[in-house]
Amino acid sequence: MKRKTLLGAIIMTLATASVWAQPETKVDVTQAPGQVSAASTDKVTAKITKIDPATRTVSLKKNDGKAVDLVVGEEARNFDQLKVGDIVTAEYKVALTMSLQKGRGPLSMHEREISDRSAPGAKPGGTVGREVTATADVVAVNTAAKTVTLKGPEGHTVDLMVEDPERLKNIKKGDRVQAVYTEALAVSVQPVGK
Repeated sequence: MKRKTLLGAIIMTLATASVWAQPETKVDVTQAPGQVSAASTDKVTAKITKIDPATRTVSLKKNDGKAVDLVVGEEARNFDQLKVGDIVTAEYKVALTMSLQKGRGPLSMHEREISDRSAPGAKPGGTVGREVTATADVVAVNTAAKTVTLKGPEGHTVDLMVEDPERLKNIKKGDRVQAVYTEALAVSVQPVGK
């Protein structure tokens, strides 16, 4: 799937670069009969210390003093609105909902893109992400390791951790489960002095 990026390299670097180790992280887990959901949010904030319009390079510095230079792609709208001193906040959200689906319906996987760019003339920012809904077969349950192995429609397998031992008692080889996975990255820029 071709994925559009809001701020090109700035998004992926803010979300994954080791220079941003130890972002502010929040994890929520909720359970209901036959269903478990987990969501995680990582938030990173940095200040723009330098901008090179010719190369579209932005230098960012985090509160702990760590710095990185990022090249912002042409697809980033409103690059000229960035100013030294602006505060850049990146928030990366991941959620997984898994529920036991009884029956023998077809295996499936559907992916949907999520995106929203800033308005023309506004500070750069927006959200980009995806939502994947899959129906998969349980091919193994390992109670000692607290894992369930799922096999999807394309034949790929994945091991998922199941922390609650009671939930493992209700899952067996041959069951069919449905999982919804979403990930999204939101980037916002606060003007100098705010």
